[in-house]
Amino acid sequence: MTYEVWLPFHADDLDGLPEGPNYRFWNGEQDFPADPADCAFYVVPYMKSSDISVRPLADMTSVQVVQTLSAGIDHVQPGLELLPKGARLCNARGVHDASTAELTLTLILASLRGIPDFVRGQDREEWRSGFRPALADKSVLIVGYGAVGAAIEDRLAPFEVARVARVARSARETARGPVHPITALPELLPEADVVVLITPLTEQTKGLAGADFLARMRDGALLVNVARGGVVDTKALLAELESGRLRAALDVTDPEPLPPGHPLWHAPGVLISPHVGGPTSAFFPRAKRLLVDQLNRFVNREPLRNVVLTTGS
Repeated sequence: MTYEVWLPFHADDLDGLPEGPNYRFWNGEQDFPADPADCAFYVVPYMKSSDISVRPLADMTSVQVVQTLSAGIDHVQPGLELLPKGARLCNARGVHDASTAELTLTLILASLRGIPDFVRGQDREEWRSGFRPALADKSVLIVGYGAVGAAIEDRLAPFEVARVARVARSARETARGPVHPITALPELLPEADVVVLITPLTEQTKGLAGADFLARMRDGALLVNVARGGVVDTKALLAELESGRLRAALDVTDPEPLPPGHPLWHAPGVLISPHVGGPTSAFFPRAKRLLVDQLNRFVNREPLRNVVLTTGS
């Protein structure tokens, strides 16, 4: 049987692809490369809007697999009801662990050590010396302890932090210690100097870091969001930033992109990066390895990795 596979990479750039499928290149262009009705395996273009990601889905009546290149699936969520029964949605768990964990440490260290202020001082030829907090001896809380959360903890280990607490949807044990259920947040938040958000955006996590969550954080604590902007209540965060009680380092915002004139741009104590946790040189080799593995599994009728849901089940 011949399968149509839509890829956001040229097939010649992916060593080890199985023979047999017809590989079509599509990275969000206006024109489709072929009839979407013939597509069996759709790899969603990376870093494209939700409108682009879901545009072919209504006509993909034969699709069996939708593979994202991100760990989150919120950008394809609006199109899931369009998929035929039995279609599997797979995410890119593992692809972004290194890049996102690197950025998380970058944001923490830059915020604590005052790097943005140094850059502004350099622009003005000002020598801005002074006493700054270190990451050493700080207590860190990771909210959303999956593969990326574990990668963040791996990179925290050499920095002599006092403690790492872990939170996920449900409790479990790991080699490094317990993972607490999300219901434990009220007790854990007041103990953390740095709170890292890396949870998926779902109906349950939307606005998770709202007024009550933020009020429970200790004075002077740093909130780091490398998850999705919607996990944080922007209005509530602005109130805490403007009062000077909390600081924040945000790779994602709500709204996103953050429009010119938005008060978050100039709120005191905030460092903003433009959603760059995933797109680094580390992305391409890991994404290509995932796709080659998944397509070989698909053609050979072996279990796929990272299946998030199956429609109609």
